[in-house]
Amino acid sequence: MSSRAAYAAAADELASRVLRALRGAGGAALVAPHLDGSPGTSPAGSPDFPDLLDSPGSVAALAAVRVIGADTFTPHVLTGAPFHPADAAAVARAFEAFPVPGHGPSAPPDERTAAWRDWATAQLLARTRGYAGNPVAATLPETRDDLADTTDWQRWSVRMAQLAPLATPVLEGPVRDVARDAALPLSRGLTRSVLRRDFPTAVRLLRWLALLHHDGVALPLEPEPVLDHIRLLGGTGPRTALDLAVAAHLLTGRTEDVRNEPTEAPA
Repeated sequence: MSSRAAYAAAADELASRVLRALRGAGGAALVAPHLDGSPGTSPAGSPDFPDLLDSPGSVAALAAVRVIGADTFTPHVLTGAPFHPADAAAVARAFEAFPVPGHGPSAPPDERTAAWRDWATAQLLARTRGYAGNPVAATLPETRDDLADTTDWQRWSVRMAQLAPLATPVLEGPVRDVARDAALPLSRGLTRSVLRRDFPTAVRLLRWLALLHHDGVALPLEPEPVLDHIRLLGGTGPRTALDLAVAAHLLTGRTEDVRNEPTEAPA
């Protein structure tokens, strides 16, 4: 298996564990026990841990944290479930293993998007108890950003879908401010994605609309029927299922109505 395939499989596996924790099967660490050589309770980077980068399995597990990012904290954010200190340290170790790429005012959109996703992860890491470190600056990315320009709403909505991990109640900031003023472009992007059967993009945009609904913002469409439609026709794959569960929780306060939990990907 190539490194890319191993990282994708590890990300799917982590998304499945986060989804089960969101549904109430929590209490244990989500990341740390899956680091090779880990005792499961000691923070990564402590003297009890070997050099995790010597193990392909651990590298894949840390890469999965970087892929899933802020969504690793979903059970903690949405239900108040404790975030295990070993997991907080594992998230910090993931930043060390896969450093934040450089970005600046002239950076291309994909780098600016990555910077916002890393900012969200760092913000949530800083909120957790039991971990005092912060591997990346939790300040807003210093970028020349065009997120407020929704003229090309097709391209803009794709980028907002990539920023779906920021659609969480505890994260305030410029991206959420933009979303609050863009219910119509988000709805257009969602409708377009559903019609194109691009369900991964559709459900990520639905997360933004679900957050706006949670915030009391008037929407041009009813999000609940769209949730049901995507769940029935396109809610497959661990990461899509996690996005659906987050949207359902924001809309109804429940996750149990998101059925057809995916089978956990092989390690």
